Amino acid sequence: MQVVKEYVQRWYESGLDPDEYICHKRQGNIVEIEDASTGKRHTVLTFCTNDVLGLTQDDAVKQAAIDSILQYGTSNSSCSVLSGRIDLHRQLEDEISAFKHLPHTQLFLNAWMAMQALMDAFCHLAIPVPNFQHTRETLILTDVLNHGCIVSAASNAGTRSGKLFGHSPRVRVRAYRHCDVEDLARKLQRYVRPNDRIMVISDAVFSMDGDIAPLPDMIDVMSNYEGSVLVMDEAHASGAIGATGRGIYEYFDMLPQDAIDRGVIPLIMTTFSKFAASAGAAISSHVAELKPLLNVSPTSIGTISLPAPTTAAALESIRIVQREPDRVKRLQENTRYLRSRLAAHDFMPIGETNVVPVILPPEINPKVYARELLEYGIWVSPIWFIAKPRIRITANALHTKEEIDRLVNTMVKVRDLMYKPTISA
Repeated sequence: MQVVKEYVQRWYESGLDPDEYICHKRQGNIVEIEDASTGKRHTVLTFCTNDVLGLTQDDAVKQAAIDSILQYGTSNSSCSVLSGRIDLHRQLEDEISAFKHLPHTQLFLNAWMAMQALMDAFCHLAIPVPNFQHTRETLILTDVLNHGCIVSAASNAGTRSGKLFGHSPRVRVRAYRHCDVEDLARKLQRYVRPNDRIMVISDAVFSMDGDIAPLPDMIDVMSNYEGSVLVMDEAHASGAIGATGRGIYEYFDMLPQDAIDRGVIPLIMTTFSKFAASAGAAISSHVAELKPLLNVSPTSIGTISLPAPTTAAALESIRIVQREPDRVKRLQENTRYLRSRLAAHDFMPIGETNVVPVILPPEINPKVYARELLEYGIWVSPIWFIAKPRIRITANALHTKEEIDRLVNTMVKVRDLMYKPTISA
């Protein structure tokens, strides 16, 4: 452990460690937090929650979780293949399938497990089957700025998880430039070999840049490779983009069927931690045969199924989103207002969604800037070690224009205190 100790000491000295805050109470977007290093408490207005539609505190969502505990208990205590499947799972899968317009859905504990399961299921199938020989290699192309769960799954796609050594055909992974469809086309042309199985994976909304994948153009390119698979990670798209929050296909006025009609196989990963007031993930497809392989993947069969209260909260949240599309409308209105106010005060917001990264002058340390905002009762997320330094703001449906104005005015005040640009003579 000596190497770990030396490394962490240098990590602390370099100021790369994140500040830690403990939440004690929350009402709407007003949160009481404690600085873990000092014990000091703050009551703050938060702009760093991913509760984009404000459903984590919704009475119906909380009651659904409570009712499920009374019926099923706090845990299913088994994987779904053995004895851990409950009727709530079936209901949630059916609801997601209807929401995403893809008929077959499989649940997972989180997005990391879902992505790894997809690699296992697609690249390596499941278990050896008599008289079936799997010989086709897989080529995976991934956007260079994809989320860590995608990067991790792709980098470990060479061998089925749970095995140190495998005998499946080779998996080749290549990255293409961020949202660059021309580069995607070049990489496909360069790396596709006869008989390859092709998978392209992208975030729908990128979590650190707030921009949207160019879905129609991606389908145009991939339609030249019939049977290629297009995976969209909709973690930050579900509930946030599209007229009713259904995600990237709705945003572009499309359906997954449009991709199918072009010879491209659409897969969608939905996660519940942002729009659905819960935790967990799901993969949806129109290919019925994929689901049993996902169900017996190591990250599914090797752990418990989604607990009842988590499942119930996600289920009720998705139903509310469909019943109350005005929540999505409010979120999108708040996003436009926030971005316009930031731009009006000479900040540099990038992207186009409710994930609003703001690039600061290089002289300003994002972590120090966020600490100063906290002293004025504003909580945002500083990013300084996993991407170009920035402040990451997330708008949600509960924010008011007055709260957004308070955020921007405070950002201006702190910027003026910290940053004195040099004016040349």
